[in-house]
Amino acid sequence: MKDVFIVSDNILSPLGITTAENFTQLKNAVSGIQLQNNITISAEPFHASLFTDFPISNKTTKFEQLLINSISNALDESGLSANDKNTLLIISSTKGNISLLETEENNLQLKDRIALHHSAKVVAEHFGFVHQPVVVSNACISGLLALLTGMRLIQSGQYENVIVAGADVISKFVLSGFQSFQAISKAECKPFDVARDGINLGEGAATIILSANKKNDTNIKITGGSVSNDANHISGPSRTGEELFTAIKKAVQLAGISAADINFISAHGTATIYNDEMEAKAITLASLQHVPVNSLKGFYGHTLGAAGLIESVVTIQSMKENIVLPSRGFDESGVTNSLNISTTLQSVNLKHSLKTASGFGGCNAALVFSKQ
Repeated sequence: MKDVFIVSDNILSPLGITTAENFTQLKNAVSGIQLQNNITISAEPFHASLFTDFPISNKTTKFEQLLINSISNALDESGLSANDKNTLLIISSTKGNISLLETEENNLQLKDRIALHHSAKVVAEHFGFVHQPVVVSNACISGLLALLTGMRLIQSGQYENVIVAGADVISKFVLSGFQSFQAISKAECKPFDVARDGINLGEGAATIILSANKKNDTNIKITGGSVSNDANHISGPSRTGEELFTAIKKAVQLAGISAADINFISAHGTATIYNDEMEAKAITLASLQHVPVNSLKGFYGHTLGAAGLIESVVTIQSMKENIVLPSRGFDESGVTNSLNISTTLQSVNLKHSLKTASGFGGCNAALVFSKQ
């Protein structure tokens, strides 16, 4: 099976426009989550990580411009060309241009404009990609599933390089949807904590460039990945964690390692009652409860279709620097199966790291990143 190397990456968020800027802010314990007073999104104040002034052109939407800017930065760092016939673009998102429903006239043109394949085409044409882009939209595992798709396309020999980019923006439509589930916290979120009561939302974009070509690598590769589904409830996750455990177990097996080799877990950690409980059970079933784990939702909020990518980039950077970041908002364990939640900035030799994600509809994903 072909190795799949990480060539370059980018995070574009309220914390910074490059991976380096974002990671510096994280190490300094800076959060993008602020109390927002934006009546166009909500009549009441809410906590979220939002861009305050993001420039867009008259040819693209905010969502599309986020993707373009993130991909541009990653491409500049990679030395690769978008118009190489051996290179593919994959776009990950949950909502795309859905916010246009709030501001534009409802007609056939709008129907086309809010379709994810339309935005993917806009982005692909901007860079001159040869092949039709692939769109991955599967709730909050979209980013990890996009990376897994890219890995498999390279391993199958269909492409040498895959550029995986994801983004989402927060609108009244998006926020009100989560409010209807009573899933939004009135304060800053507290993943895995006894006082957790819901999520904060966040805006952002991220890009990871994968390649079969070792000369382009950064010493880190994706070595295993898997997905599963609870089939439990449209919005409520499994109560046992067995299905996420299945994805974790398979990802570890495909990486050619054992659970004992995992040095760090970047959890989904949404700070909702049921997600964190389910994830703690799955990690325990995988015999990983003693491994250092964090959630980045206290820094970025939940960035939806970008979350898996943003958090994967942070995982990659953590492995480069052998650092485990603290899980912001965590004070006291509030899950049945207590985990080794990181509460301080730690120096740990990271050779194999696990990234997990779960989402509405019962979807689960797990990826293993390994350092040579």
